[in-house]
Amino acid sequence: MQPAMMMFSSKYWSRRGMSLDSAMFDQQNRQHQQRHTGGQMSRRTSFCPINEKPDGENAEDSGKTAVVFSLKNEVGCLVKALRLFQERRVNLNHIESRMSKRVPNEVEIFADCKCSKKDFNELLQHLKDHVNIISFNTPAHVWSAEAACPCGVSSDEEDVPWFPMKISELDQCSHRVLMYGSELDADHPGFKDNIYRQRRKYFVEVAMNYKFGQPIPRIDYTPEEVKTWGVVFRELTKLYPTHACREYLKNLPLLTKHCGYREDNIPQLEDVSHFLRERSGFTVRPVAGYLSPRDFLAGLAYRVFNCTQYIRHSTDPLYTPEPDTCHELLGHVPLLADPKFAQFSQEIGLASLGATDEDVQKLATCYFFTIEFGLCKQDGQLRAYGAGLLSSIGELRHALSDKACVKMFDPKTTCNQECLITTFQEVYFVSESFEEAKEKMREFAKSIKRPFSVYYNPYTQSVDLLKDTRSIENVVQDLRSDLTTVCDALGKMNTYLGI
Repeated sequence: MQPAMMMFSSKYWSRRGMSLDSAMFDQQNRQHQQRHTGGQMSRRTSFCPINEKPDGENAEDSGKTAVVFSLKNEVGCLVKALRLFQERRVNLNHIESRMSKRVPNEVEIFADCKCSKKDFNELLQHLKDHVNIISFNTPAHVWSAEAACPCGVSSDEEDVPWFPMKISELDQCSHRVLMYGSELDADHPGFKDNIYRQRRKYFVEVAMNYKFGQPIPRIDYTPEEVKTWGVVFRELTKLYPTHACREYLKNLPLLTKHCGYREDNIPQLEDVSHFLRERSGFTVRPVAGYLSPRDFLAGLAYRVFNCTQYIRHSTDPLYTPEPDTCHELLGHVPLLADPKFAQFSQEIGLASLGATDEDVQKLATCYFFTIEFGLCKQDGQLRAYGAGLLSSIGELRHALSDKACVKMFDPKTTCNQECLITTFQEVYFVSESFEEAKEKMREFAKSIKRPFSVYYNPYTQSVDLLKDTRSIENVVQDLRSDLTTVCDALGKMNTYLGI
């Protein structure tokens, strides 16, 4: 059997259920984070209304010629802006202002105009040359509702589920465990082993006490645990030369050199995390057990992989009913060190932020059949890159045999395939390369239902929401800076080569 991954389909979770402890933990969190608020908690509106609207005017007409724009918070800025309305002979029914939650040191102005559609369109063209227009034709009640939702998601749009806006908020995701690693089913090999169960509780405590920024505690593995790891390591490394993709084979020796990947040694997550950061920007953090697909994918958005530290039971070293550190370290880590694979993983995570439950499930299924059970073509041969395959002797052999059903990876159809947990997969999906899989996922991500796009800022390790002209302009400026560097490098190459 293959080791199960850290997240599964909703059908699986409904069958397994939640633990009481994690349900209580989740209930406490919901009191603070019911819906996404752009990294801040909901708050009352805070602005200064100026009502110039004649009594008796139909409220339903409000917003049909309204505009929201932002200004620098400095003396005289509003007077200058209102002069633009005067120049176009446009009167105001209603105007409000509030501090911007999008850009520091700016104010946002809501102006409900009294004019014809033709005059309003001409006003918009005039305003674009002087101020940053955020939106137009926005009703006043929607503008007010947005103050309680800094994401800018209006009240008549779908509610956006909470998601972490900065890497430190992953503590909330990683600690929201659906089922702890110490909770063993009756058919688990270690169910009747009290010593093993106590050991699993220790690993849960280590993970639940971990916070972002702390060094990952080093584990003093027992001789029995090292022996179990050694059996798995020895048998799998026999298959890798003929079954693993070239990116995996390139990084495994580096992990042996820098992280102590050996038959007689279980690598420490702290060493692995340092290695990954230098190679691809990924890091790992300990996790106590199963996470929901949403919380697991959120970690990938920040290039953080939630990793177990416990070892499968020694009575059956070639089988585990849940992901253990053999699966994480041998299945996932070598490919997370590859920059292209890391980018592919992160983009799946970014696509999940703020997505609906339905879309998250589709992304999780695509993750399952790529990062967990994916195949690729190299030198005319099928090779495995999925961690579920690379950590399972039996399924690794099966997936590359004539008995396996293999289809081309297409997210639109793959997302509907059933994920099997206790048996080999009925079908495996192959890509020509990580780059091809990434491009297909990028195209598929365009169908995700959310009122914004997201941009990962590697300098602040935070996510920016792209939902207005100013936020997009900031990204464009970063891209221009990068392109300037590239053009400068090309110019120097041409000079050096005499072209």
